[in-house]
Amino acid sequence: MDTLKVEDCMSLQYISFKAAMPVIEAANLLCENELLGGPVVDDSGRLIGWISEQDCLNAVNQLYYFDEQSATVADVMRTDVLTVKRDLSLNDLATQMCAHKPKIYPVVDDHGKVLGVISRRRILKKMCHQIVHKKKVPAQQTA
Repeated sequence: MDTLKVEDCMSLQYISFKAAMPVIEAANLLCENELLGGPVVDDSGRLIGWISEQDCLNAVNQLYYFDEQSATVADVMRTDVLTVKRDLSLNDLATQMCAHKPKIYPVVDDHGKVLGVISRRRILKKMCHQIVHKKKVPAQQTA
C-alpha cells in the first residue's frame, strides 16, 4: 500500500483563534462549527497555543453560574502543543496518536505557521477508504 502522508488527509479548513479573544467567543465558534478545538495563532499565522472545548468549559461555567468576567483565550489555552509536519507518514502519526491524548494536531511548517489540522477521525477515514478501495480493485494481470 502506498505510504500516506499527513498532507494527504489534513484539513485545510479550520478555525484559528487569537489570544486576546474572549473565551465565550471562542467557545461559541467551537460549538457552532462542531469542533473539538483549534489553533491559537499570532498575527503572522504562527502557532502560539491550542484551545479546546475542555479548556473553555471552566471559564464558560464561571460566567454562566457566577456571572464572572470572561477570561481570554490566552488565559486558558495550552501552550505545550504537539504539532506535526505535513510530510510525516500517517502510520507514524497514527502510532503517536494511540500513545498520546490529543485527538487533533495542528500541522505546521518549519517556521511554526499553521497549514491545517489533522484528526484521528480523518486518519481513520482515509486509512479505511484505502483498505476498502484496495480490496475492490482487481489485481492487474500481466500479459
